[in-house]
Amino acid sequence: MSGRAQLMWDDAVTGYDFGSSHPMDPVRLALTMGLVRAYGLDSAVDVVAAKPAGDSTLRLVHREDYVAAVRAASVDPRAADQNYGLGTMDDPAFAGMHEVSALIAGQSVAAAEAVWRGATAHAVNFAGGLHHAMPGGASGFCIYNDPALAIARLLELGAERVAYIDVDVHHGDGVQAAFWEDPRVLTVSLHEHPRTLFPQTGWPEETGAGAGEGAAVNVALPAGTGDAGWLRAFHAVVPELLADFRPQVLVTQHGADTHFEDPLAHLAVSLDAQRSVMESCHELAHEFVEGGRWVALGGGGYAVVDVVPRSWTHLVGIAAHAPVDPESVIPASWRDEVYARTRQLGPARMTDGRTPSWQSWEGGYDPADRLDQAVLATRRAAFPLRGLLA
Repeated sequence: MSGRAQLMWDDAVTGYDFGSSHPMDPVRLALTMGLVRAYGLDSAVDVVAAKPAGDSTLRLVHREDYVAAVRAASVDPRAADQNYGLGTMDDPAFAGMHEVSALIAGQSVAAAEAVWRGATAHAVNFAGGLHHAMPGGASGFCIYNDPALAIARLLELGAERVAYIDVDVHHGDGVQAAFWEDPRVLTVSLHEHPRTLFPQTGWPEETGAGAGEGAAVNVALPAGTGDAGWLRAFHAVVPELLADFRPQVLVTQHGADTHFEDPLAHLAVSLDAQRSVMESCHELAHEFVEGGRWVALGGGGYAVVDVVPRSWTHLVGIAAHAPVDPESVIPASWRDEVYARTRQLGPARMTDGRTPSWQSWEGGYDPADRLDQAVLATRRAAFPLRGLLA
């Protein structure tokens, strides 16, 4: 197995562009890759451009009629069929939409293939993580569900246990839906409570069905949750599940929209806590997954200058075993690039100045605390179905 991580990148992924007024500005991808290069991380990884996912791969998750509808809208955006979620405010149609969406999916699928076959232990596609797309429709800025496609490809290649950990502020509903009845895939999502945020799913009682009962785990966090609560919830749920499940591959989604500056949600998490969870995912992969097989994806994130590039550059550095010092001064060349592209001033350091800490769940809990109530609800709903103590 190669000692170098793979970073999946093709400049063409920045063509995933819903328009100038849409919050999912592709400049976040270009700026992230620019910051990766500014820190020299492109020399610490193998930068790989994969082919777009073909129709047979897309059909591992998506219906044939939906793929056809995306193709049609890609040729003529005016023909977008809103019955498939296309041409809406969240998912406006644009020329070339199919091609660039398939390209992003292809990067995640290729990352999964490389990790499974031993070409690398870790692979990152920060352009991916488009976790809301459903088998038959676009949703939440997502056209094709690349995390689900990567997992489906792993199953096709013979994987029997794949764990998916989603720490985006929004529930990973599309991935959960794709494997709702499949015991081979454990999906764990930590997200803002569905009472206060799209997509209004991800209740702790959502635990899977049929043979997959107990394979879906949801932690619905109260609005306003900050570093200590977010980290406490993660560590109260994820390590124990992975220790029990012993996945052959770990797939993680690192939406940066949990951040306190994000304009579309209501958590209060810092860049430093996001980095802490990335480090924990890396450690958990080495502890519980044979060969440390880890596929790390991006996701949401709409503070496109101050937060997203720094967050995902940390992710690349961690996967490359070349972590970026949070206290480091960001290279002036990148800050010049930020100003040239956005006319905004970029951040000066790779930290928000926080030192995240949390109280271990094993030390006890407060049944009157809203965060602890959320964790308890999850453990009571899901853990007994897996033979674990709530």
